Amino acid sequence: MAPSKPHHHSSSVRFHPPPTANSNSVTTRIGSGSVAGNRSANGLYRPSTPPGLPPPSASRKPSKLSFGTVCSSNINRSMEAHVVLSNAGLRVESYGTGTQVRLPGKSAMEPRIFKFGTPYSEMYHSLAATPEDEAFFLHNGVLQLCKRGASVKVGIYIIHTHTCTLSQSLKRFFFKHTMSVSHSSQPVEIVVQLAPQRWQDTPSPSIQEHDVVIAFEERIYDAVVEDLQTREPTEDFKAIHVICLDTKDNPHEAKLQGRVALELCWLLEQTEDLDSEAPELVERFQEEQMTHTQIKVLHQICYL
Repeated sequence: MAPSKPHHHSSSVRFHPPPTANSNSVTTRIGSGSVAGNRSANGLYRPSTPPGLPPPSASRKPSKLSFGTVCSSNINRSMEAHVVLSNAGLRVESYGTGTQVRLPGKSAMEPRIFKFGTPYSEMYHSLAATPEDEAFFLHNGVLQLCKRGASVKVGIYIIHTHTCTLSQSLKRFFFKHTMSVSHSSQPVEIVVQLAPQRWQDTPSPSIQEHDVVIAFEERIYDAVVEDLQTREPTEDFKAIHVICLDTKDNPHEAKLQGRVALELCWLLEQTEDLDSEAPELVERFQEEQMTHTQIKVLHQICYL
């Protein structure tokens, strides 16, 4: 549930994907110290990588389309699809449409509720506040979902403090989750743990980046379509394909449908003309899926 590019109104805030380790300068952290070189954490030497750029055949072709995945709380179904699509090399961001993030509690009448924007790590620590709570939420799988969300939605932001004019809410978002921020004239690099994102609260320029949006329940599909139809049209007035893959809200079904979503998204990724090919492709996809599993697929083209 690849790092995304959140939209902010200030041009002084820029998003960068997490840096990858240079294979020719490996530093492995062991305990409180670090060891430079080619020794891995288990003490075994790893082969060194030849210098220079990798051959063209080793590079992955960038994703042509941008995908959005949406469920209710942006913690189970949409996050499972987020992970699966991202691992396959597709550009993806995930969202929820609910009014709050609702997690299973100790009974059906006692769900654990958090506001959208609460970091996954903060939810994890709240749910694991006591040993008894930690054992319960480990058993029902909720802590694992929070941990996954915290590991998937991580961004690195460069803030130019000498030109940055952030809104108060954006300042609270950044500075609440950092140890310290220098006020020098040099850019400051900050790692921020992101949180469940609410679809309806996401700015239109960020929504418009998506070519395809996968909703994992019919009522969520309806909410996404209604939201797109009530937004002010943008200058580009771009088509967005909204697709429903109806999925029960439990980790097992989310894993199954995450792979179904990947199969569909790969077919859409390979189209030459998405807008003209998608309706027939989605219809054919449903017919093929119905031969071995009952799955309801809906498709509508919206414009923003």
